[in-house]
Amino acid sequence: MFDTAQKKIVQKAVLVCVDTGEFDAEVSVDELEELAQTAGAEVIARAIQKRADYDGATCVGRGKLEEIKELIGEDEDVILIFDHELTGSQLKNIEDITGLAVIDRTMLILDIFAQRAVTGEGKLQVELAQQKYRLPRLMGLGKKLSRLGGGIGTRGPGESKLESDRRHIRRRISALEDQLKELEKKRGLLRARRKKDGVITAAIVGYTNAGKSTLLNTLTGADILAKDMLFATLDLTSRGIELEDGRTVILVDTVGFIRRLPHHLVEAFKSTLEEAAQADILINVCDASSDTLLDELEVTLNLLEELGAGETPMVTVLNKCDLLQEVPRLSSERYGKVVEMSAATGEGTGLLLKKISEALEPSQVRMKLLIPYSDAGITAKIRIDGKIFSEDFEADGVIIDALVDKKILHLVSKYECGR
Repeated sequence: MFDTAQKKIVQKAVLVCVDTGEFDAEVSVDELEELAQTAGAEVIARAIQKRADYDGATCVGRGKLEEIKELIGEDEDVILIFDHELTGSQLKNIEDITGLAVIDRTMLILDIFAQRAVTGEGKLQVELAQQKYRLPRLMGLGKKLSRLGGGIGTRGPGESKLESDRRHIRRRISALEDQLKELEKKRGLLRARRKKDGVITAAIVGYTNAGKSTLLNTLTGADILAKDMLFATLDLTSRGIELEDGRTVILVDTVGFIRRLPHHLVEAFKSTLEEAAQADILINVCDASSDTLLDELEVTLNLLEELGAGETPMVTVLNKCDLLQEVPRLSSERYGKVVEMSAATGEGTGLLLKKISEALEPSQVRMKLLIPYSDAGITAKIRIDGKIFSEDFEADGVIIDALVDKKILHLVSKYECGR
């Protein structure tokens, strides 16, 4: 179908899901439809089949596939998107029976990632995930998919490798892993330097499309891509803000989470997600207007625990409260300090900054000090790990308003004054 408004081909898609009772199939397919639309597809039908278990050969069974083919008719420009991971043999069998291009949930997410990656590291991570996923499925990725000409499931750095032999792909995987290890090493050195310099980091985490990038833009005045779509942000972005107590915090925007995110995708993006694991505090942004709010929060918390960030102090932002008449209540025991706000309007920003300050363990104290000229070296010590806001030169010394690191409180407490 040709969309004259967008001047691009919109691919038609049929969503297919097996409902075995292990998860809410309707909710999962709703999300799959959002993913498909994000990738550029027009969903024309959904097929959900209740089964006790998946069919080993075709996932849904030959009969269901023939029903789907009959429903579509002679239109061969339709892609089948399965809400499950398919094996190479299942991909091949489904294409043989239907004559249609076939992808699964993971391939769809990878396609979106390929569209979103901007930085060199993001592109490397996407290609690595694509290559690792495609390697055991080479025989199943059929001719229909390879002929899509840049369609859904074929985009990104890995598309030219579809028909390469396994040895070549393994060499490419090894090269990508080496490049990412180097980048990860540099990132680790940067984190170590931040820790040494006393820089506080706050990772903005949460379910995809909850408003994380909008919040970063609101807090910092940045101009990060913020759209009402899944995975609008894939690459790591960081900006600095100053809290009311004078401390500077580096905000790090991370890739959004999603239910049933395959483990190997978490692994592929671990170097990016480690920013969340290593942060001093987590800002967990959720869409308060979502009908599946609690499920989305649990997905986020479970992934954070998997990354080793389960014990990190957390402030949970109930975003998009401007869309609600009644805001849901959350347990502070489970979700930490909770702030109601609207990242789009900025309402609640001050309260959020206050809660971040409260959640961070104080490592510095703001003080007014009268430093005698004979002890001017103390001022230099304060600057190393603290911050001086003002200096007033008096006859008996310098009065400074400063943020003092607790490590040197014993050296400066005798100079405290009330002026």
